[in-house]
Amino acid sequence: MGRMLTALNKNAERWALLVFYTMLVGTMFVEVLRRELMSYSSIWGEEIVRYAFIYLAWIGAAAAVKERGHIRIDVIMEYAGPRAKALLYIFGDIVMAVIAVIALYWSFEAVLVSAKFGSVTHGLRISQVWFLSAVPVGFALVLFRLAQSFLRDITDLRNGRPVYEGDKLFD
Repeated sequence: MGRMLTALNKNAERWALLVFYTMLVGTMFVEVLRRELMSYSSIWGEEIVRYAFIYLAWIGAAAAVKERGHIRIDVIMEYAGPRAKALLYIFGDIVMAVIAVIALYWSFEAVLVSAKFGSVTHGLRISQVWFLSAVPVGFALVLFRLAQSFLRDITDLRNGRPVYEGDKLFD
């Protein structure tokens, strides 16, 4: 059980991103072939691509928080010492968590309204709740990864280790 949770913690977003990306590319490929070869396209294909992209974006946001790969201005970090750097990262995580809680609340409100009125998608004719849930699911994952980051940074700060800065894209 412990190894499974470790594997999920390490790769859950990657696996979900792979599923949604494959769904997006596969559906888009089929729809382009249908449009060019058969002069026919379906409305459901466009919707699947759109909603897969939305899930891809929100799960990708959580993955970016986990790897500290989200957009940030890190000029100050070059000049800060290890303790100041850890405190700046902790402060940034707290600010991001406050914003994520507010966004989670309001995005969940939209899901509840959609469920209350029974809105459905135009092409697939299924409840929009499944697709509107991408935003609160994404923010819940972001909050989970922020909590992990916060705990990791506090532990590193207490033990005198340098804070995790993520992998650099360019050096």
